[in-house]
Amino acid sequence: MIDKIVLTKYIISPKLFWSKFFLLGFFILIGFACSLYMEHEGHYVTGMNNQIVWGLPHIFAVLLIVIASGVLNIASISSVFDKKLYKPLAPLSALLAIAFLIAGLIVLVLDLGKPDRLIVAMTTYNFKSIFSWNIFLYSGFAVVLAIYMWTMLDREVNRFSKYAGTFAFGWRIILTTGTGSIFGFLVAREAYATAILAPLFIVMSLLYGTAVYYLILKTISKFHNTYISVDIVKNLRRLTIMFLFANLYFLFLYHITNMYIAKHLDYEIFILSSGGVYTIAFWVGQLFIGIILPIILMNSSRLSIDHSFIVSSVLILIGSFIAMYVIIIGGQAYPLTIFPDHVIIQSSFYDNVVHTYTPSLYELGLGIGGVALALIIVLIGIANFKFLPTIIKPAKIASDKDDVVI
Repeated sequence: MIDKIVLTKYIISPKLFWSKFFLLGFFILIGFACSLYMEHEGHYVTGMNNQIVWGLPHIFAVLLIVIASGVLNIASISSVFDKKLYKPLAPLSALLAIAFLIAGLIVLVLDLGKPDRLIVAMTTYNFKSIFSWNIFLYSGFAVVLAIYMWTMLDREVNRFSKYAGTFAFGWRIILTTGTGSIFGFLVAREAYATAILAPLFIVMSLLYGTAVYYLILKTISKFHNTYISVDIVKNLRRLTIMFLFANLYFLFLYHITNMYIAKHLDYEIFILSSGGVYTIAFWVGQLFIGIILPIILMNSSRLSIDHSFIVSSVLILIGSFIAMYVIIIGGQAYPLTIFPDHVIIQSSFYDNVVHTYTPSLYELGLGIGGVALALIIVLIGIANFKFLPTIIKPAKIASDKDDVVI
């Protein structure tokens, strides 16, 4: 008889589960303690200042949210484009999306301080502000994801999963556009103020999300009989290569457009040649480690498809963090033009002064706590609900009516 693929819980020994749970919980507590300390002492204990107001926690928060959007791509391929090969992987994709979204939002709220003020922001909208739109998009995305997961896991409403998946696909594209537009609408910053940042963030989310999904799926498969066919690995690999080239294209388009715009040219000279650590981070981290090297490895015949995919995914994630550092910190480090068309003799507004930023351990602790929160949500989800595609015998399927057969 032919084996079948069903959705099951994460079959793991209690000892291994609790060891992972307490390890992740430890990092979450550290992150929460760091946020409380920064809240009590003020942001002067961080590396942030009046010039660089978005620091390391914002890098973690934006990256987690971007990954949340991109990791849902696996489910979207199944539901929206009706690709049966990806259907067993779709529920885990939605779980990862909601886990990373929640983690990113919590890091953001804890870093901003006064989380009780969030109630005001969620009940009083100024739709002329991109931030108001994003509050609506982020909270709405969590609801959409919950409904989408329900339609995939409950056979009684499974017939609606395609509609829910299509709606979630559209929502996440708009959400990532909104995230990129936070920077694209900041006309005061020469690093931003361009519409190209929106599609750049979309292709970044697709790349980072696919890499995260594959790494987590492979990690789970070390302890669980997870279904990962050769065709799935090959297809995900092809998608990743395509997303790498898309990132390269939009990154080139972003910088070449800035060079064409006169007021952005000085920033381009700064980030591409004279920016010190930011220039190194761009060329070595964002471009070479995050894009060029993965393209080389994934097209190399010396490594197996699986091995090259794993190594490339790790490099992509390293590059993703550096890319956010260049965009967020590098964009703020370049000085604002407070008095354009004037010769500045003396000023207290830091005109023409490249700003410095050294992240504190408290910021790092909060960011790592956010990553741990995302992973512990995933751990709890797969251990208690049937998210994992598993190969089992037909006799076992017949004996368990609650399993969702793929």
